[in-house]
Amino acid sequence: MTQSSSSARFDVLAVGNAIVDVLAPCDEAFLTQRGLVSGSMQLVDEDQSAALYADMAPGVEASGGSAGNTVAGVASYGGRAAYIGKIAKDQLGEVFAHDIRAGGGHFDTPELEGGAGTGRCLINVTDDGQRTMCTYLGAANQLTVDDIDAALIGDSAIVYLEGYLFDPAPARAAFEAAAAAAHKAGRKVAITLSDSFVVHRWRAELLDFIKSSADIVLANEAELAALFETEDFNAGADQLAAIVDIAAVTCGEKGSVIIAGDQRVSIQTYPVEKVLDTTGAGDQYAAGFLLGLARGLSLEDAGKLGSLAASEVIAHWGPRPQVKLSDLATEKGLTL
Repeated sequence: MTQSSSSARFDVLAVGNAIVDVLAPCDEAFLTQRGLVSGSMQLVDEDQSAALYADMAPGVEASGGSAGNTVAGVASYGGRAAYIGKIAKDQLGEVFAHDIRAGGGHFDTPELEGGAGTGRCLINVTDDGQRTMCTYLGAANQLTVDDIDAALIGDSAIVYLEGYLFDPAPARAAFEAAAAAAHKAGRKVAITLSDSFVVHRWRAELLDFIKSSADIVLANEAELAALFETEDFNAGADQLAAIVDIAAVTCGEKGSVIIAGDQRVSIQTYPVEKVLDTTGAGDQYAAGFLLGLARGLSLEDAGKLGSLAASEVIAHWGPRPQVKLSDLATEKGLTL
């Protein structure tokens, strides 16, 4: 039996890649010249990361990582958020830890000493707001079962797992440990598919994990299509509904669809004057949606919180809210 959120110290605890984002504008030619697929995420080594960084236009640096962005969004809504992710004992690691804590998130994962540096994601953004990401995981790639704090997980209403962490085998083992600890404590487990390229690489393993360990799935249309190898949205939605309790599928400017059994709830987007940067849109949607679920809101109201957070982040550069999401929710008549 699942415990109520009121019995939990945290609404959402996220497990993910602790990464500092570097965002800069570019044109399509810049991507083509470097063999980068627009809208994709690919892993690079330290040398490749350094070379691309040297070629990028001036931009902004901000603590990021998909799950870290979600924690920031939960905290911006006034939710109680915690984070598990691996950083190095270096300057970027200090920046990341400070940003998580300053934003209201709990973070105390032990630092990696004497190994790879703190991870970073180089994000080139085209005029249409599409982002192309090259990620050097560094220390983030070193998360293991030993970093999973079972007591902290047991104190969290929803444990949210970042799909990008499915690449390294030790992190997949950490996912299994986190899910087991959550279910032992009567908590819910959510996972985001993160990227269609991740799904293509690990489709069978992801399906097995979702079937055995996930209660909630977040995805976009491309990831749903990749997971079930179908371009038929309804067919994919039906297959997803058969293996999880709740799912939310984002569809860009068309909004999102929340799936629970035979129920389908359509959520509209909140209009923005201009889309500047889609980095973090899915992460912020997850923040609002999961916080809503943790607080016992209806699927529709949880989806509206997700949509509102996504609309805030795409209207400016950077993957985290620049205004308090709790204030925006009040303006829109949404309550937590």
